[in-house]
Amino acid sequence: MHVRNAEEREIDHLARLWYEGWQDAHAQILPAELRRLRALDGFRQRLQAALPNTRVVGPRGAPYGFCITKGDEFYQIYVSAHARGSGAAGALMADAEARLAKSGVETAWLACAIGNHRAARFYEKCGWRRVGVATYQAETSTGTFPLEVWRYEKRLAFAI
Repeated sequence: MHVRNAEEREIDHLARLWYEGWQDAHAQILPAELRRLRALDGFRQRLQAALPNTRVVGPRGAPYGFCITKGDEFYQIYVSAHARGSGAAGALMADAEARLAKSGVETAWLACAIGNHRAARFYEKCGWRRVGVATYQAETSTGTFPLEVWRYEKRLAFAI
């Protein structure tokens, strides 16, 4: 599966994918206050800011999955519902891990919403280890929202 850089013209499409994926994965398990702060435009703004670190799978103009890295953090990964089970998420994860390692990260980390068992199973299948619970400052349109999350880490053995 080909993983490539996201393009500026794909931001609206990716924002919709992220918004829908976030609602599907989190609407029933996260606080109502955070749900109210998760508007489509906020996802669009975050994608715009993260575009240089955003990679996608799928056709140009209509990708069906993306991931974002941020420093030593595996920041986001979303795959459309119709692409689940296709290998897209695994390809995005492998690409992100390679990019993190190439940038010198030895131990990467990610935040997983407590109760998001589908994501947790995927991370564990990819070799990530849950190391505990942490308070994560989730970005919102009004600043940050403190959220208790499962913290996962992975030693990137091939780090340079």
